[in-house]
Amino acid sequence: MSNSAISPSSGLTVVVDEHLRWLSRWHRAVFFPTESGLEGPDSAPMPLAFAFWVRQVKDSDLTDQPAVDRLVSLHEQLHRMARLVLMRVAEGAPCSYAAYESVVEKFEEFIQQCRRFEKAFSMAGSGIDPLTGLRNRTGLHEELERELNRFRRMGKPFCVAICDLDRFKAVNDTYGHDSGDRVLVAVSGVISQGIRNFDEAFRMGGEEILILLKDANLTEGRQVLERLRTDIAALPIHLADGRTLHVTGSFGLAEARLDLSLTQLLDRCDQALYDAKRQGRNRVVSHVPSPA
Repeated sequence: MSNSAISPSSGLTVVVDEHLRWLSRWHRAVFFPTESGLEGPDSAPMPLAFAFWVRQVKDSDLTDQPAVDRLVSLHEQLHRMARLVLMRVAEGAPCSYAAYESVVEKFEEFIQQCRRFEKAFSMAGSGIDPLTGLRNRTGLHEELERELNRFRRMGKPFCVAICDLDRFKAVNDTYGHDSGDRVLVAVSGVISQGIRNFDEAFRMGGEEILILLKDANLTEGRQVLERLRTDIAALPIHLADGRTLHVTGSFGLAEARLDLSLTQLLDRCDQALYDAKRQGRNRVVSHVPSPA
């Protein structure tokens, strides 16, 4: 099979298998260097499959590129720490328990993240975002087109909104990306439960969520979003270390019109969201069309 025929998911399987073999070699080089003949800092070199996998996904739009960058950084940390242990062993210093645990924990974190990517790729075709359980971008355009055509045929109004979590980067920077994921899961749960049963919510990527409010004019759509905004602000999010975090969300809302394309409708949502952020966040801003 040529390299180009390897899927990102199967490529990760190769990465995981190769790293399991690498860990076994690293163990022998750390604890039995003379007997195994694996002496020196380069006796357990970095596997090559991961670099190839990264090149694959960097050339595609299959996944969230910042998430790939975080995985690359994690991979570099793992092998830098592992090589440092081998350097100390080569200099005659025994491997400390703390140093050993640090490498093993970093290895387990790397493998866990690889498994998450595998799950994401396997679910990509299903149209479901594996982290939040919301619909992903697959089918989003078709769903909006379907609603726009219904509006043109039957005159039933609908609205589109974009929710963006406030200062989400600060959450990741302060508490870590695992805590950021907990926030996304919790907020997505609030939105899933809070929208009406015929509405739709899509994770656009990162912390942005698009909400399709069917059979709703601007006033009705705003009522739904204000309820969501209040519920998000009141939600206690429990982190792994026992701390509790509260977050808020800003919403940009626009109503469909016969003279608007989908691109123009989404642009109005973006502008309303920008205004919500500029006005202080944690609010719903509607794009009100200028009078003809």
